[in-house]
Amino acid sequence: MKFINLICLFLLLTACKKTENNLTKITAKNIVIDSSIASSAKIDSIIAPYSRKMIGEMEKVLSYSPYNFTKKSENRQSNLGNLMADMCYEMANAIFKDKTGSEIDFSMFNNGGLRAIISKGNVTQEDAFNLMPFENELVVVQLSGAKIEELVTYFIDSKSAHPLSKEVALHIKKDAYSLQIKGQNFDKNKTYNVLTSDYLQGGGDRMNFFKNPIQLTKIDYKVRDAIIHYFQQTDTIKATIDNRVTL
Repeated sequence: MKFINLICLFLLLTACKKTENNLTKITAKNIVIDSSIASSAKIDSIIAPYSRKMIGEMEKVLSYSPYNFTKKSENRQSNLGNLMADMCYEMANAIFKDKTGSEIDFSMFNNGGLRAIISKGNVTQEDAFNLMPFENELVVVQLSGAKIEELVTYFIDSKSAHPLSKEVALHIKKDAYSLQIKGQNFDKNKTYNVLTSDYLQGGGDRMNFFKNPIQLTKIDYKVRDAIIHYFQQTDTIKATIDNRVTL
């Protein structure tokens, strides 16, 4: 009996002994996802309520557009770019003021960040998601006068309609420019608070003048949320080509 017990104990200890597993081979297989795969009624029934709810949310009417908003450039501006810069400024300025006691001087974004047009007619939540499909956040950078000069040089050299808010009046001449911010002549000895996205602040689209600012303020506000909130509180959205940039 003792011998049998010893055998059982040996087998138990052997079974519990830790062994090392070494990876010897990795294989991969492509699985084509197409119409040949039959749908699952059970899975479809689970997804259906969420799908209907999402479609309903996306189709929710937020505002009205009396004309098409596009990226068509005129005097380095577009009505879509002007709308984008102005509505983000309007929605973010109050938050920034509550947070810091200061105001934003102007906003700047990139033309490539405008991902869709807004067509004439009802403006839906889907339009906001199409315009800004990314999770970018709004941030405010305090820039020196030298950095503002870099910003303007970039804008002029790019020859693109990068969105600038209406607080700016930039007159581009053949070999020079004049700049006013909030109705005051640009002062290279002052600092300015500029609203942009966290993507551009990190140097996206080669906007390196936004990097290493005097101060960076995160206001915890997504660009898309600013767009949605602006549409919700605006019965009819409007933006035109004006004198913020002149050639």
